[in-house]
Amino acid sequence: MDPLVLGALVAVVTIVVLFSGVSVAVGLLIVSAGFLLVFDGVRSLELMPEILFGHLDSFALLAIPMFIIMGASIASTRAGADLYEALERWLTRVPGGLVISNLGACALFAAMSGSSPATCAAIGKMGIPEMRRRGYPDGVAAGSIAAGGTLGILIPPSVTMIVYGIATETSIGRLFLAGVLPGLMLVALFMVWSLYSTWRSGDANVLSATTYSWRERVEILPRVLPFLLIILGVLYAMYGGIATPSETAAVGALLCLVIAMVIYRLWSPRAIWVVLRDSTRESVMILFIIAAAGVFSYMLSSLFITQSVAQWIGTLEVNRWVLMGMINVFLLIAGFFLPPVAVILMAAPILLPIITSAGFDPIWFAVILTINMEIGLITPPVGLNLYVINGIAPDIKLKTILWGSMPYVGCMVLGIVLLCVFPGIATWLPNVVMGY
Repeated sequence: MDPLVLGALVAVVTIVVLFSGVSVAVGLLIVSAGFLLVFDGVRSLELMPEILFGHLDSFALLAIPMFIIMGASIASTRAGADLYEALERWLTRVPGGLVISNLGACALFAAMSGSSPATCAAIGKMGIPEMRRRGYPDGVAAGSIAAGGTLGILIPPSVTMIVYGIATETSIGRLFLAGVLPGLMLVALFMVWSLYSTWRSGDANVLSATTYSWRERVEILPRVLPFLLIILGVLYAMYGGIATPSETAAVGALLCLVIAMVIYRLWSPRAIWVVLRDSTRESVMILFIIAAAGVFSYMLSSLFITQSVAQWIGTLEVNRWVLMGMINVFLLIAGFFLPPVAVILMAAPILLPIITSAGFDPIWFAVILTINMEIGLITPPVGLNLYVINGIAPDIKLKTILWGSMPYVGCMVLGIVLLCVFPGIATWLPNVVMGY
């Protein structure tokens, strides 16, 4: 069978299997084993266990469970609420400071936890009721938190970036740095739209300030500064050449757990067990997907599907930006239905040789891919963040949350356009810090 036709068949079967309800990892293994058995013989299955466990034999993978423990420790405390309150007190005199403080809290908490649903839950529980009480439109209140939560997979430390780095053998340190300025750019775009939307509502009282004394502003800082110092320390150790990403993640996880116990009194063995249990579950899920995606990539390569697709696209006489547009549409559609980790692991082996041959920087492309995955987190049918917000504020209709988040999808699309016009937004910082 022609490899391109076979590739189309693999795509269709994969979609059908994943929509059947099985987990992503199991689905990839079923598809891989089935096609290898039919087209490559029984003996090809003998290599599957070796490939499965071989993709887990990497020291860099240790960073994933460590960063997840780091985020779970923070998410299990009042750190999100304290971060929200601290920013609200310091930004209260800024017009529309409440929505700005919510988005700022989302950005900082996302950087600390690396989890979009956790960010939505932690900040949304405080921010959404308060914004609604002060008269902010429901769409702005819910949409801003849903969109702000997506920043967790872009602003470092990001588990998604680690997965991309492992899948493409790209420097994780460079990927982390590449996400900083685009992440701040998205925060700025979100804030601009939120302020405009609030102003357009016509309620002047919404933009009015609440007064806090200097004592009230300062007294809350000791609760959140240690977590922020840990993030800065992790990044400094990584880029200062002191330790590898895995080593810094391990130290960061330990320090976050200790601070959660000391500052937030997380002494209960049951509470600590919940943090470790949930972190283990999420880590095993991600690592299982990585291993299964390795087998899936082997199947694609063994049947010459990857090579044939790359060669076919290379023969297309289209402008490279048209090609990039097609890739973005593909990523958007994939992000509607699959989690970011699964999309990256499935698409990276095929897309990387295509984008490099077209002259695109793989570090820059990682940011483009990640923003596409962010859009998938706030768009149906999966749209995980939408359902988290709906769980926090069940009286806000899912339709209202969806329409409230759509302008932020537009902000992300604008961010992708800006990155295409000014790629230095993603590549400048890694080049300055780590050299060309």
